[in-house]
Amino acid sequence: MSELKKFRLINKIEGYSFIILLFIAMPLKYSFGYPVATKIAGMVHGVLFMAFMYQVLESMREVPFSKKEALQYFILSLIPFGSFYTDKLCKEKEPKAVPVQ
Repeated sequence: MSELKKFRLINKIEGYSFIILLFIAMPLKYSFGYPVATKIAGMVHGVLFMAFMYQVLESMREVPFSKKEALQYFILSLIPFGSFYTDKLCKEKEPKAVPVQ
């Protein structure tokens, strides 16, 4: 699996964990009094975010990400649903498959 595909995969998973943290765990904590929801979801999201940052650096070696693009991906990861836009941007960077004749 290429570094770009790994990056896109961890980006999606991290994005979903952020959405779960914000829109499920946080309401469970503050509306229904279940603080354990944010402890679990927050820890999972934190680990995934560290994996995301590692994969950004690894992908910069294989794919010609500029530092500006890497910074853009980092900022988008801090915005809810931003990781899905990052996936769209990275999909354009994937090499196109050439049909064999």
